[in-house]
Amino acid sequence: MVTFTAIILKFGEMGEKTGWIYIDIPADIAQGLKPGNRKSFRVCGTLDNYPISGVAVMPMGGGHFILTLNAPMRKGVRKREGALLQVSLQEDVDFKLVVPDDVYGCLADEPEALEYFNSLPESHRRYFVNWINSAKTIPTRAKRIAQTCHAMANRMNYGQMIRAGRNSS
Repeated sequence: MVTFTAIILKFGEMGEKTGWIYIDIPADIAQGLKPGNRKSFRVCGTLDNYPISGVAVMPMGGGHFILTLNAPMRKGVRKREGALLQVSLQEDVDFKLVVPDDVYGCLADEPEALEYFNSLPESHRRYFVNWINSAKTIPTRAKRIAQTCHAMANRMNYGQMIRAGRNSS
């Protein structure tokens, strides 16, 4: 576990990161979390007294990483850009993707779709699973599972599937 104080920052004009709220994890602290690593990984711990788990930290070059603070995190710590935050983190080794049975069952009906799904990096499979799990009704969930199976059968990534869905509306 590494503990440090961070300032809540906000990206100005920076491409897709414009407006993101985040904290910087200096290179020496990042090395204490996962020595020798230069790729994104998941952490757990606390931001002040607000518990987090399965949160991605992303490399920013020079050994630095960032941890983005989404709306629930910001609400949980009750702080905004410029505030100090007491951070305690460790690598979250228990955070694994769980594919729901109904999703897996539908994909298993089409072996090529399942094979393509399993060939995707875990982070990409997580987009699909999180999108399906965020459905508020059973009909919406069923529609999203069907869209995902169709996308996998056609070897589409998440972005391609979403764009294809918008174009067919």
